[in-house]
Formats: sequence, C-alpha cells, structure tokens
Amino acid sequence: MRIDNDPKLDFDDVLIRPKRSEAPSRASVELEREYRFLNGGGVWKGVPIVAANMDTVGTFAMSEAIGPPMLTCLHKYYPEDALVDFFREEAHSDSTFFTIGLNDAEFDKLVAVKKKADVRMVCVDAANGYTKFFVERVKRVRDAFPTMTILAGNVATPDMVQELLISGAADVVKIGIGPGSVCTTRRTTGVGYPQLSAIIECADAAHGLRGHVCADGGCRFPGDVVKAFAAGADFVMLGGMLAGHDECEGEWVMDEGRRVALRFYGMSSQEALDKYAGGRRDYRACEGRAVSVPYKGPVLDTMQEVTGGIRSACAYVGATRLKDLSKCTTFVICQRPHGSMFA
Repeated sequence: MRIDNDPKLDFDDVLIRPKRSEAPSRASVELEREYRFLNGGGVWKGVPIVAANMDTVGTFAMSEAIGPPMLTCLHKYYPEDALVDFFREEAHSDSTFFTIGLNDAEFDKLVAVKKKADVRMVCVDAANGYTKFFVERVKRVRDAFPTMTILAGNVATPDMVQELLISGAADVVKIGIGPGSVCTTRRTTGVGYPQLSAIIECADAAHGLRGHVCADGGCRFPGDVVKAFAAGADFVMLGGMLAGHDECEGEWVMDEGRRVALRFYGMSSQEALDKYAGGRRDYRACEGRAVSVPYKGPVLDTMQEVTGGIRSACAYVGATRLKDLSKCTTFVICQRPHGSMFA
C-alpha cells in the first residue's frame, strides 16, 4: 500500500482565470479541429464532441442530428442488418464509431458488418481498461483492420495510455474511471481518479507520443466541457448531458401523449444487466444506477449551449481557436469546504 500525496482535481475544484487579451468575438472562434491518428493513419476534421455509446444516447438518430461535424459512438446492441444499412452512407462512416466490447460475438459482428459496409471508426469499450485481455482485444482489432481509427478505454492513468498507443493498437484513448452521472464505480469499488487531473496527466502522456485522448464522464454543464478541453482533451464524450433529447431511445415517461422524462441508466446498472446480460452474475456487483431525466427537446439546442460556452470561454482567455484553448488556460483552484468526493 502507498499513498500519493499530490493533489488531484475534479471539474468542480477549478475555474479558468480570464486574462487581458485581444479577445476574438465569439462568432470568430474556430471550433473545428483536424487530427491525423497515430496508428491507423486516418485524418478526421470536425468539432470534437462525442455522444457516448450508451443505449439511450448512442443512437442512429443522434448521429444523424449532430454529425458531421460532431461524432457519435453507437451503442453495441443494434442488429447486424441495421448497422450495415446505416454504415453504407458515407456521412455516417465519417462521423460514427461502431462499438464493441470484449466478447467474440461482438468482434465477429464488426467483421461481418465491415465486409458489407464502410466502417472506418471503432470504439473498443470496457469499464476496466487495465486488463491484459482488454489490451489484447484492442490489438486484435488493429491486426484485423490496420487502417481503422480505434478509440479504446476506459483508463485514467498515463501508463495505460502509453501502453495502448505504443503497442500500435489505439489511436485515441478514452479517459475516465467512475466520473459519469449514472456510474457508481467509485462508491462500489473505491476505485477512480479525479477527472480533471486524469485528463491533464493522460493528455500529456498521449501528446508526447503523438496520440490523442477522449475525456469520458463527469461533464454536467457546458463549463465542464470547456474545462475538459482546457485540460488537454482532444475529444470530449457526453452521456448524461445528451440524455432526454428527441434523438434518444429507451423508456419514456408520457403525460397526455407528450414526453416528460427518459429512463437513463449506467451500462453496468442492474437495469442494463437485466436487459442485456440476463441479470447480475453472482460474482459481480452493479456499478451503475438508474434515474429519470427530464425531456429536453432537440439535441441541437443543447449542443448550441455547449459550443456557445466553448466560444465564450475562448474569448475570455484570448484563444482564437479551440486548438489554442489549453495553451491559453490558467486554472485557479477553488477552496471548498471539506466533504465527500462522492457528494
């Protein structure tokens, strides 16, 4: 056992200090970024916000609404035929990740769809990205599809970011252990890492190797998305912020024929395990919870709030491009009353 005494920070622990500058107008801030990926070699250009691969949020309709220029990680429960039809449209191939987990059936489905449609990006998703089996699965995808863009995670420390990039497997590493709004990993297992510090440390490791990171979890407000980019994230993935919109799938609460709320749950919750895994096995605990999210209307309204917040933040610190935000940022640590990290 050892104790790391270095302070670790979450989004609520900091603010961004404004600075005197020849500030651009909000409208002139460039949000698009262009990336060339380390191992697959592909090039992507767009606004680097990603809808999460949760079954309520990572939907065909979400991808249609936000991408391009934004991205969607589809959930992994769509049938093969529906995925083939979807990925036969070029715009979808440029803005949508096919998602798989760790079982062979999901890998086989990717292979089958790829034979019939143009899948260019894949997300290899696991709650615990620290296992040897996970790394080997990402390598297996790379060996099968050398030029595919691979997003892999989740991890929260630089050593595993380096492992996934140096091995030649991943192009983008997904960062976040336990920060999501319907994730209970930290409460259930005691395992986690404050998300802002995880992004800072992992981005530093990735950028030194010419790789990239995607911050996944913990964003509740547009300002949190800003802080994630300011900390060095190349992409920011959103789940809870996008739940409750017209483009979501799932169980809606209705009132006189109108949508009132959406049942939203973590993918390791009892609800998800009952739906997709035949229930909870006797060797595991649930690491997610279910909540009702109020109906929010079209997702583009929320995305305008997010992108507007980013533009305004860039103007406050004098960044003319999203690319420059992290270079222009000084974080100020806020003094908060001592309390539980799980509050």
